[in-house]
Amino acid sequence: MDEQTAPPTLAVDCGGGGIKASVLDAAGTMLAHPVRTATTYPLPPEKLVEVIAELAEQLPRAGRVTVGMPGMIRHGVVVVTPHYVTRSGPRTRVLPELVRAWSGFDMRRAIEERLRLPARVLNDAQVHGAGAIAGTGTELMLTFGTGLGNALFDGGVLAPHLELSQAPVRWGLTYDEYIGEHERLRLGDAMWSRRVRRVVDALRPMYVWDRLYLGGGNSRRIVPQVLSKLGDDVVVVPNSAGIVGGVRVWSLPRSPG
Repeated sequence: MDEQTAPPTLAVDCGGGGIKASVLDAAGTMLAHPVRTATTYPLPPEKLVEVIAELAEQLPRAGRVTVGMPGMIRHGVVVVTPHYVTRSGPRTRVLPELVRAWSGFDMRRAIEERLRLPARVLNDAQVHGAGAIAGTGTELMLTFGTGLGNALFDGGVLAPHLELSQAPVRWGLTYDEYIGEHERLRLGDAMWSRRVRRVVDALRPMYVWDRLYLGGGNSRRIVPQVLSKLGDDVVVVPNSAGIVGGVRVWSLPRSPG
């Protein structure tokens, strides 16, 4: 499809603390102010599908849907998701019945059947990255919010997803636990920003990127003293990239799902 004549896109950004959506034209311009609702727990798959449908009803009619959500998503199917399997939200007890409900859930099919529109469902950092990248060289997207999201692109082509957030980093903590919102609130922005710098410095020799993008709701919390030391190849992008990327994922060189 010629993206210049593509139908309006309903873009949904699902986070651990909130779910927001808007409808955009082919150029990525919002046709309505975003709508948002708090993420409520427990959150089985069917409930998230209904929340997305309720948000869609508050917006202009779209011709297709993009959903970004946390976790390992392959071809629109949820392999694992870190927050939505808990009783009361991030860092609360994991419920085995929710782990079973989410594992293998075909989110894309469920969205298409509920909204009667073609859909793409990806990891939320992948959608965010699609809204930020230049499409040349090796580009890494890191998102800072409830936890840490990541997506890698090479020449604008989306690489297979790795759940970096679940890897150990220091003191037995995962990246989600080390750099997530809980620790930012506990440490304060200045000390938390130093952790951001440690993460960037540690990942640089692993990825050897041409450009690193920092996004997500907490990227604006990185203090100027740390930002100035991250390097000229590191760019902070607005959180709106997570919505704008909902249009751009449809024109990536290789379909992500």
